[in-house]
Amino acid sequence: MRILLVYCHPCPESFNAAVRDRAIAALTRAGHEVDLLDLYAEGFDPVLSAQARRDYHTPGVNEADVADHLARLRAADGLLFVYPTWWYGPPAMLKGWLDRVWVPHATFKMPEKGKPIARVMTNIRLVGAISTLGSPPWWWWIIGMPGRRTLLTGLSVLCAKGCRTFWLGLHQMDSADDTRRKAFLARVEARLAQIA
Repeated sequence: MRILLVYCHPCPESFNAAVRDRAIAALTRAGHEVDLLDLYAEGFDPVLSAQARRDYHTPGVNEADVADHLARLRAADGLLFVYPTWWYGPPAMLKGWLDRVWVPHATFKMPEKGKPIARVMTNIRLVGAISTLGSPPWWWWIIGMPGRRTLLTGLSVLCAKGCRTFWLGLHQMDSADDTRRKAFLARVEARLAQIA
């Protein structure tokens, strides 16, 4: 399987970088091809400009500035996000990537009268997310798990029918000691080894 791994963290020394590296190693060891898309390293501009918003619904025009990212999405069988959860959702950089790259006609069909939004990214059969969170699990559940819902539920309905999803989260990251962090990395490795 060809996996587009979308990584989003500004600090190269972060624990998220360790998660990214473990994910790449586990997927490669399992025989998957990994295309790493490091949003900060490549200097991705997450800002949806006024003109981009005006062009948002115009087929082709809305793809021009993000053609490379769309090509990588179209070449992928699976999509994996590795990022920190900040203020209950993905970092602004990752949210901006969704706003700018997941555009109508290229990644989904706009709802028509009496019909819901329609899937276009049928090449993607798996969507996964791995995140670190400051909140405890019970609080994350109470507030409705917004970042998880955006990435897994929101995107998977635009992908192949029966698209599989998974989520791994290290809660209370700010107080996680080395033992908990190592255990989480092992959990990441074990989960990714299961991808067929």
